[in-house]
Amino acid sequence: MNITYSIFLRPFVLCFCILSINTHAQFHEIGLFLGGSNYIGDIGSDQYVKPSAPAFGLLYKWNITERYSLRSGISISKLTEKETNNQDLSRFNRSYSFENEIQEATVGVEFNFKEFNLHDADFNFTPYLFYGLSYFRYDQYFITPNGPGGNPVNTNFGKDQEFAVPFILGLKLNPNPFIILGFEMGARFTLTDNLDGSNPGNQYLNQVDLKFGNVENNDWYLFMGFTISFTFGDLPCYCKE
Repeated sequence: MNITYSIFLRPFVLCFCILSINTHAQFHEIGLFLGGSNYIGDIGSDQYVKPSAPAFGLLYKWNITERYSLRSGISISKLTEKETNNQDLSRFNRSYSFENEIQEATVGVEFNFKEFNLHDADFNFTPYLFYGLSYFRYDQYFITPNGPGGNPVNTNFGKDQEFAVPFILGLKLNPNPFIILGFEMGARFTLTDNLDGSNPGNQYLNQVDLKFGNVENNDWYLFMGFTISFTFGDLPCYCKE
């Protein structure tokens, strides 16, 4: 666990280093994320990228240099999975399903693969990579395989909070100095294995039949969609990196 949390500290160390390079650049962005989400784990499709529910978010960026930005945001979505439409025959026969509300707050560093000058009047674009830390709330529950009529039953037992490590890859462009358009796909590695009800908490450890799947692997979820942001604030005087 100490190794895991040391990974979480790296984005904040990097943020501090970037701030020490250039602290007078203050060109900001605020915008929207619109797209979809899907879950990757012990229930549902065996495909890693298959958005099945809408996802929405707000984002803010502080552009420190032409290469680096500090980024934060909040996102909401409902992860949904059904095994009735699945190429994996064992999952299809099991026919589990779930829904889980996700509310997420994220902070980290965005790195541009090429220089991206926001106050350049010419059209510009760049791929980018984001790495940081997420804190999210989700529903906890367990699944009883043989409920009334032999059908599985999901039992919710409250909310929980946990951390995740987001990795986002995207492409953005600025048709003018005031609007930034982008498309991105981001996976979140979570510190829980119970987004799907496959590994309920300690209060259910004496009921081993409630666990299923690979309890050694944590769950993932993915957001994919479009961003639009608007620039404001003082034009930065980017210093030579």
